[in-house]
Amino acid sequence: MSVLLAQFQHYRQQWPAEGDAGHFVEILAEGERVFHRHALEGHFTGSAWLVSSDGERVLLTHHRKLGRWLQLGGHADGDVDLARVALREAEEESGLDGLSVEAAPFDLDRHRIPTRGAEPEHWHYDVRYVVRAGANEQFQVSEESHALAWRTIREIAEDPASDASLRRMASKWLQRS
Repeated sequence: MSVLLAQFQHYRQQWPAEGDAGHFVEILAEGERVFHRHALEGHFTGSAWLVSSDGERVLLTHHRKLGRWLQLGGHADGDVDLARVALREAEEESGLDGLSVEAAPFDLDRHRIPTRGAEPEHWHYDVRYVVRAGANEQFQVSEESHALAWRTIREIAEDPASDASLRRMASKWLQRS
């Protein structure tokens, strides 16, 4: 977890205007329990900014539970290697193989999850990683999605109707490219 702490500290230096990185450092100090969803006040999730092999598009899911277009991802379920979580979720939710993940977080996003059934409202500390598609970009829709779609990153960055965190990631990607 010391590697993750160093990555969060570096992220905070690189993106000081975002402000959420301090919260990630604080919750990480609570130990491995926050890598499990039974940490009801909040827990880590890992997500994939899954870019096409040409770097021009990103694969999004129309999330079944939330009903909106988002990046692929999910709960850590005890895995403290959040890059591995992001890669696993990308593979499971897209059906793609030959994916590769970058080791350092690309984006951090802390957001509230509403009460659902017996699960109370809580925080998701979502650590997002760049995951790159290989030659095969023919995805398969999983049961977690209504649909999947490749969208151009520039389109997301310029669309005010896109989710704010997607626009932020799209802008970061365009600055990086």
